[in-house]
Amino acid sequence: MNIVFTFRPPRDIQADLQKKFPNETFSFYKQLDEAQSLLEAEILVTFGSDLTEERIHECESLKWIMVASAGIEEMPLQAIRDRDILVTNARGIHKIPMAEFTLGFMLNHVKRFAELHTLEQSETWNKELPLQELAGKEVAILGTGAIGQEIARLAKAFQMATTGVNKSGRHVEEFDQIFTIHELDSAVRGADFIVSVLPSTPETINLLQQEHFEAMKNTAAFINIGRGDLVSELVLLSAINDEEIAHAYLDVFTVEPLPEAHPFWRHPAITVTPHISSVTKQYVPRAMEIFEHNLRCFIDGGDYANVIDVTKGY
Repeated sequence: MNIVFTFRPPRDIQADLQKKFPNETFSFYKQLDEAQSLLEAEILVTFGSDLTEERIHECESLKWIMVASAGIEEMPLQAIRDRDILVTNARGIHKIPMAEFTLGFMLNHVKRFAELHTLEQSETWNKELPLQELAGKEVAILGTGAIGQEIARLAKAFQMATTGVNKSGRHVEEFDQIFTIHELDSAVRGADFIVSVLPSTPETINLLQQEHFEAMKNTAAFINIGRGDLVSELVLLSAINDEEIAHAYLDVFTVEPLPEAHPFWRHPAITVTPHISSVTKQYVPRAMEIFEHNLRCFIDGGDYANVIDVTKGY
């Protein structure tokens, strides 16, 4: 089989794949436009955002797309559906770095590390800075999949109460209570931190509205590491400027990179990070573990991991 990568894993991973699957033909390219053997690909391994409807139609032999990330909202899903192409992704590999990143935001919020750094830079000795604890606080997590569960597990280690929000309202391990998406007002009302790990789907775009921020504590912090289109930028700015919440920690945005001079950059109650919460040196190796499992299933049969329902977008 012709297996085409539109990114280049480390050389040791390339060699390992070729050793484990000696009967398959692997081609590794820096980007899709350089992929000379793309049209002959039966299996395509990509980060997803480089695919277009035209490319899907050109690749007449394509049977399976392995997306080495979790998000697939930028992919031409209708064209993929029309061709009945299998799609799998790397869902689950992000849970450790993203959960740690979230706890970092939460610790920063109660321990005020950014302000302590500013004081240090100005050589100011200020022991009056009011610090808090995570213990006893509540976190509401929108999305109770692998990432949400890992955030909740770590929050439990800090003696926090955990509330989850999912589509069905079904109980999920590590959460003290679960609400449905239609019960958002109730879910966020008592939370000190509201964390979103939701993907971008028709159901989640602009899910958070003004009334949800009005329901939150004015001391609460909103953390978004899911997708930027969860909430309109105007709604979020209004909530912060009206002091309906205390702070927003944002790692994802409607437009990325975040444009220069965007009001988020210099707002004192907004912390901006460049969509980096999932970054780790273990990212590609973990993604390749899923790919190897699914490649063996593709060759010999078995249950694929992380099959995407392209009609739902997740």
